[in-house]
Amino acid sequence: MYKFNDNEDSQYNLLKEIEKKPNSTQRQLAKELNFSLGKLNYCLKALKSKGYIKLRNFYNNEKKLNYIHVLTPKGISKKLDLTIKFMERKMREYDELKKDLENSKKNNLE
Repeated sequence: MYKFNDNEDSQYNLLKEIEKKPNSTQRQLAKELNFSLGKLNYCLKALKSKGYIKLRNFYNNEKKLNYIHVLTPKGISKKLDLTIKFMERKMREYDELKKDLENSKKNNLE
């Protein structure tokens, strides 16, 4: 069983990229996400084993078989969950930065 708990940002970015460009090759996805091809392949297998994506093959010409990566309803739900967690984390970071900035201003005035 594949785990792919690399981090939630990696999962989110991969699911987002698949949703945005389902016809992308693995090489294109790996380049876009700055993953090695091996890491991307491992991640795709993990997402597939969790039921988040499906692979469908098609011929883009008579001689070459390609795959479309499709988010499943479970994958869409996971992406939404990761999006919410991402936004919550960013809002906490913003609040912390704002607080640090206010403290710095206050310390500089004293």
